[in-house]
Formats: sequence, structure tokens, C-alpha cells
Amino acid sequence: MGKGCVYMRLGINLGYWGAGMDGDNLAVAQEADRLGFDVCWAAEAYGSDAPTVLAWVAARTERIDVGSAIMQIPARQPAMTAMTAATLDSLSGGRFRLGLGVSGPQVSEGWYGVKFDKPLARTREYVEIVRKAMSRERLTHDGEHWTLPLPGGPGKPIKLTVHPEREHIPLYIAAIGPKNLEQTGEIADGALLIFPSAAHLEETALRPLRAGRAKAGLTMDGFDVCPTVPLALGDDVDALADVFRPYTALYVGGMGSRKQNFYNQLAGRMGYEKEAAEIQDKYLAGDKAGAAAAVPRSLIDQTALLGPVERIAERMTAYAEAGVTTLTLAPAGFTLDERLTALRAGVTALERAGLG
Repeated sequence: MGKGCVYMRLGINLGYWGAGMDGDNLAVAQEADRLGFDVCWAAEAYGSDAPTVLAWVAARTERIDVGSAIMQIPARQPAMTAMTAATLDSLSGGRFRLGLGVSGPQVSEGWYGVKFDKPLARTREYVEIVRKAMSRERLTHDGEHWTLPLPGGPGKPIKLTVHPEREHIPLYIAAIGPKNLEQTGEIADGALLIFPSAAHLEETALRPLRAGRAKAGLTMDGFDVCPTVPLALGDDVDALADVFRPYTALYVGGMGSRKQNFYNQLAGRMGYEKEAAEIQDKYLAGDKAGAAAAVPRSLIDQTALLGPVERIAERMTAYAEAGVTTLTLAPAGFTLDERLTALRAGVTALERAGLG
């Protein structure tokens, strides 16, 4: 699609399973299925794993695709990821989308014991192996990070015995930095984005993605630009923005180390370099309330859908015109009814914007 597109799909992001919302999350997924949402994503960090959640959701829904946002690259050998993807695609009747990401240095090294080095090269090699395994070729690979089969031993090239429902399972990569975005455009079918601003999407995401597509001799046609945006329904936009202050402060200030925080760098590229530094200083000093208070209201408003349905419809139009092809919603609410109301409002807003 790209600029000027007149159609945009909707997704739902369940986030992490657990925290007392298990039944609520399933109800949200089922309502999204009923409403015609295109895809339901589930996340993993160091709690619930994505494939188990997605198998449960797929078994309790009928039409909606299920996708990992993300399955962490340091958590699994690439052949295991291919096995999981093929199994989920088969069990769901061809409704699985594979989203991958390198996670961050704290989780990769602290939880999985995998060095967070050369993430771009590791991702490229991982994707090559996953694609080859899912295509049911005999698996061989001679790279910097993986050698299959191991030389000098009893291993031999073998192929996947599970038949995925589809010839090609869509593969997405979670990308934030310019180099990762460019590589994602080159080797993936879609990009999973976070903290997207419609006003800055060209320079923060589309330009490097387009460069990567060109490197592979491709255009943006068929490539899924898929950001996740929180959604909160109401008339008081300032009050709604305050709800997301701790969330934004966590990512901009506390996700990763002082030297290696991708979200902090993204906020800087959006024009909030000074504010991002202040948020990080306060967060890392233990002043989480001060970090939340330091988050500019405009940063939250640019990267979330806040307000009444009419205002949300206007923002959806801006995202579609900027080049978003699937807008994934994370509906806010302290109760299931609030989350379902926000979910339904998202569909209404899409229709009012003429994008459905």
C-alpha cells in the first residue's frame, strides 16, 4: 500500500498472558474474532511463552489469524522455531504468523544466557534457517552462528516432517533501529513496530524499510507495516494520556541499559532527545513517578489512540496515510467491559474513517 492507502486492517495485541487477566484475554481475542479483526498477537518476555497462548487462542477462535509478537530469537534454536511455526499453522488451519525479535541484552544474557552480540547478523542467519526448514528442504547451513549438521559427528541433513497448511508462513520482525528496519525490509514479510508516530513514521520506519525492500529488488507492495498502539476511549484526552505515563516511562527510561535502550533512541529520533534523557535519568535512579511525570503529553498522544471515536478515527486516517497497513490495537481498561468497549470503538472508528 503506502501513502494514500484507503484500506487498513486491524489487529489486537494481548500482550503477556497472566497477571490475573487470562480469561479476559481470551474473551478479548474471541470478540476481536467476532468483529472481523485480521490478527491476534501474543507476546513473550520472561513469563508466558507466545506459542502456548496462541495455540489456546487458535483453538477457541474461528477466523482470526494468530501471531507471535514476538518469539524471542535467543530463546530457541531456529529449527525449533520452524517446527513450532509449522505445527501452529497446521493446527490453526493456516492462521499462524511468525513474528521474531532479538529481545534485549538484559533478557538475552540474563534469562537465556545468550550473548547479545551481532544481533543483525544473528537475525539474518536465523531467518535463513527458519525459512529453509519450513520449506521442508533438507536442512544444511554453514554460518557464523549456526552450522547444520555439526561437522565430524553423526548428524545428517534432515527435513521437517510436519506439513504447514500454507506454502509460505508470513514472517515478521520486530524492529526499531534504522539498520534493523532496513534488514527487516530486505528479509521479512512485515515489520512489527512500537511507539509509532504517524507524523514521524516516514523517517523513523518507512524510509529504512523501503531501502531494504529495494536492496532485495522489491517494493512495499505486500509488505505489512504493523505497529501496535494503545487505545483509550473517553473525552478527557489529558486524563487518558496520564494512564500511559508509567508504560511510556518504563520503555523510554527503564527498558535496557543506559547505553542500549532502543526505545529511548527512538524517542530521540522523534524529537524528544532531551526529554528522553531526563526520563531515563529519573527511571534508572529509582524515581519511577518522576520519570512518568517527565513524559511529554505530546509523546503519548502521538503514539497512542486517545479520545472519543471521532478523534480516534482522525488518528487512524493519519496512520493509514502514513503507510500503516495493519494497525494493532492494545485496548486499555481496568475491567473486561472497558477493554471490550474500547475494542468495539476501534472498529467503529475505522468505519467512520472509511478505512474498513
